Amino acid sequence: MTELKNDRILRALAREPVDVTPVWMMRQAGRYLPEYRASRERAGNFMGLCGNPDMACEVTLQPLERYPLDAAILFSDILTIPDAMGLGLYFEPGEGPKFKKTLRTESDINALQVIDPESDLPYVLNAVKTIRRELNGRVPLIGFSGSPWTLATYMIEGGSSRDFRRAKQMLYNQPALMHQLLDTLAQSVVHYLNGQILAGAQIVQIFDTWGGALSHNAYQEFSLRYLKQIVDGLLRENEGRKVPVILFTKGGGQWLESMADTGADALGLDWTTDIGVARQRVGDQVALQGNMDPTILYASPDKIRDEVSEILGRFGHGNGHVFNLGHGITPEVDPEHAGAFIRAVHELSAEYHAGIDKHK
Repeated sequence: MTELKNDRILRALAREPVDVTPVWMMRQAGRYLPEYRASRERAGNFMGLCGNPDMACEVTLQPLERYPLDAAILFSDILTIPDAMGLGLYFEPGEGPKFKKTLRTESDINALQVIDPESDLPYVLNAVKTIRRELNGRVPLIGFSGSPWTLATYMIEGGSSRDFRRAKQMLYNQPALMHQLLDTLAQSVVHYLNGQILAGAQIVQIFDTWGGALSHNAYQEFSLRYLKQIVDGLLRENEGRKVPVILFTKGGGQWLESMADTGADALGLDWTTDIGVARQRVGDQVALQGNMDPTILYASPDKIRDEVSEILGRFGHGNGHVFNLGHGITPEVDPEHAGAFIRAVHELSAEYHAGIDKHK
């Protein structure tokens, strides 16, 4: 096992002392970076990047060459599981992900099989192994998956949706069928994330991107229930070290206590939740990740620094904060502004961790 040169994020997720608040960005390897765009052009398309472990490693490491980030995140997509189930994932320029097949009937869902990542998604596991080797202990590697509810929405709608009409129609009219689909997906996510952990991922995050589109009761029954099932099924230790689990429900600020009760180590927050209030609500039960509005990166570096200072101040002194955006960085952001954001987190957070031996 290669010794980690920077384990700051692992200590923060365990609510242990750190010298400065660790920072990474959702979608940090992405289209805002010119070097990423060049790699994608060489690959031919997005799936060409994802499906080639060497190229996936290349783009995973690109933001670390620019910025002093405290983690790498596997370059992949949340929709690899539905693709492995035979739905045919593809991307239309400017339109986002789409599927060649959709789930509309009971027979469609009965035909689905729980995936085996070794045979169904070997390119992802090979990418994890390649990235871990090339990182050589530089920072920890984050693996991830979409949540069952989020995956189900894409599989039923055939792509992204504004109102999730078909998915919600199944949820309300055929709840048993929806539960069957979500259980199959939850089992698949457990196998997938455990496969990533065994391949070398040191942290895993579950992206419940569309959980916030549900009503209170529907969220508890059709999203949170399956998030807990996944957390219960994950490997929580590997290579002699704990593997933290981060849950991120976009638009889920009203359910933080329920999310904390799943047994996850940390909760991701979007920008609509005050991180100081969130800390009061969950106490020391979990670490918190977030939660700057990504569009602030279009503002001036001085304004970005002010916003970082505001969020750090709202969280306050003490342990258990991983700084991040409240959702993924967007393609039109100036890379220099992303750099200003990351520098500001490290520079301004030191006072909140005063007295900590940074070499500890």
